[in-house]
Amino acid sequence: MGNSGLKQQYDTASKTGVLNLSNKKLDEFPQGLKALESVLRILDLSGNKFAKLPNDIGDFNSLKNLNVSHNKLGTLPDVLGRLGKLENLNASFNQIRVLPTSMSRLTMLKQVNLSDNQINEFPGVFSGLKHLDVLDLSKNKLTVVPDEASGLHVIELNLNQNQISSISENLAECPRLKTLRLEENCLQLASIPARILRDSKVSTLALEGNLFAMKDFASLEFYEQYMERYTAVKKKMF
Repeated sequence: MGNSGLKQQYDTASKTGVLNLSNKKLDEFPQGLKALESVLRILDLSGNKFAKLPNDIGDFNSLKNLNVSHNKLGTLPDVLGRLGKLENLNASFNQIRVLPTSMSRLTMLKQVNLSDNQINEFPGVFSGLKHLDVLDLSKNKLTVVPDEASGLHVIELNLNQNQISSISENLAECPRLKTLRLEENCLQLASIPARILRDSKVSTLALEGNLFAMKDFASLEFYEQYMERYTAVKKKMF
């Protein structure tokens, strides 16, 4: 896209607060973008060549939706924690290994998609974020769901296609967790915490593709308590 095309997009974005710069082969912020830092609510930078985001991203303090998926990011900048209005973050399909601790300040987050990255330690930065509904960490390199995950307030936690072999029983303490996806991991049947079946609010527990036959799942103690929740939810859907 030529400069005239970009200028037209910027002019429109200055009125709408929405800017789509996806699939433009960008590896750095184009000139003129900074002039929109106070008005942009939605910024789509997906499908570009960013190896890192510039610190200028921290100045876009009106952002509610940020899409940086399908880039070459190895990390996210610490200044991301300054985006106090951010509600939706999509950083999937990158090479991210660790997350900045500053993200714990993003108290308005509702949905975070970090699937298809290289994260190998469960990110504790999301614990305590009370508006976060959905956290997608599928297709990473996680091996353990630690105690601190019990601080999550998510309704849905997607951990499909990792290398998880251990889950803290404290995950049962998550106050809103209803859907827990653990398909295609390294779980043994004995690795499923009884507390999640007995004491949690989880009503959808996806476990296909682990190191046990699904027919054996029904043999676990407290399976009936889990199925009561599962059935109750299904009845409400029909």
